[in-house]
Amino acid sequence: MLPSQTLSITIARHWLDLYETIWKPEFFAKWASGISNGTLEPEGNAWRATGPEGSVKIRFTPHNTLGVMDHWVDTGFGKEIYMPMRVIANEAGAQILITVYRQPLMSDEKYAEDIAWVKKDLARLDAILTK
Repeated sequence: MLPSQTLSITIARHWLDLYETIWKPEFFAKWASGISNGTLEPEGNAWRATGPEGSVKIRFTPHNTLGVMDHWVDTGFGKEIYMPMRVIANEAGAQILITVYRQPLMSDEKYAEDIAWVKKDLARLDAILTK
């Protein structure tokens, strides 16, 4: 089992409306700087992007009625990185959750950097959704 940390933000918006706004892969390019420099290009059943560490291929969970936005990032080193993501109800609002797994052989410092990066991206998503 991999160690993990789940990060979240609260948005004052009905969860299903929020999910319908942000589920499309193209929307990830607006806020997820760890996987895209601003553009995602379709490539078969996946998407290609240039992230901060080079070219990546990303697969996304299909549109659904459960708020599931899981994605798998292939950095080209033979293993996809699984990123579970959910939009869930929080009374009249919503919670967006992302779980970050510590990858095998990852240093404490690198894992802390990944956590900080996802926090920064969630803050960017919050800013986009609440402006």
